[in-house]
Amino acid sequence: MKLLFLSDVHLGALSDAENSNLENEIIQIINFCESNNYTIHILGDLFDYWMEFPNYIPPLGKKLLNRFTEYHKTKTGGLFITGNHDYWTKEHFRDCGFDVEYEYRLLNKDNKSFFLTHGDGISDSRYLLERPLLHRILRNSGFVKLFQTIFSGATGNHVMKTFSELTRNNRDLNTKRLSEWAKNTLKTHSFDYIITGHDHVPRKETFSSGTYINTGAFYLYKSAAIYNKGVVNLVTWDNDNMIFKPISNNSYESALQ
Repeated sequence: MKLLFLSDVHLGALSDAENSNLENEIIQIINFCESNNYTIHILGDLFDYWMEFPNYIPPLGKKLLNRFTEYHKTKTGGLFITGNHDYWTKEHFRDCGFDVEYEYRLLNKDNKSFFLTHGDGISDSRYLLERPLLHRILRNSGFVKLFQTIFSGATGNHVMKTFSELTRNNRDLNTKRLSEWAKNTLKTHSFDYIITGHDHVPRKETFSSGTYINTGAFYLYKSAAIYNKGVVNLVTWDNDNMIFKPISNNSYESALQ
């Protein structure tokens, strides 16, 4: 069983040309996974903004989602754990073949236990990762209903795009919150691996009680994580050669080289 974990693609965050290249890269990764028998698990923020309305599906990433639909016809079980940029979905991701999760997912493969989540927060108090107030408001069903009453689908997504541009921060990235949370959670729960995205910094941190992996922001570092033969490792995508390469020192400094 081989797994690919991918997060923070943020499709839609860049110029039209850059978004097109990014979309094509993910499609090439799907081709790679299809040929090499990998199941793809998205850990949030595949899109920089995504808001489905009744009778409205955002046009963003249509070619990519069509490719995922084809992939899922032969490779089932791929997760889409929504992130803080793409959790306003109704049924379209499911229609594309994803197993959609809004919080976290516990996974067991080859006698290895995985805790998978995006990283922005979890409402389940057992795991002590409180979601910021703004994100709780945005996820509130009353707020969503009001927002979708005021705005049309196209206008609402334009507002979301503007909001994402204003709030996305690629500087002064804070790794302490998730790293400390993972360390404490591994002490109190029996997981071999915790895997998240969200803070955009790829890293692998090994503790006595388990391993924490952050896939990092694909759109910044081309980073991801792969599970094969009982081990999860950080990798970067080499689109010229259509292969994943290991990140030798398990940090984002290597991914930038």
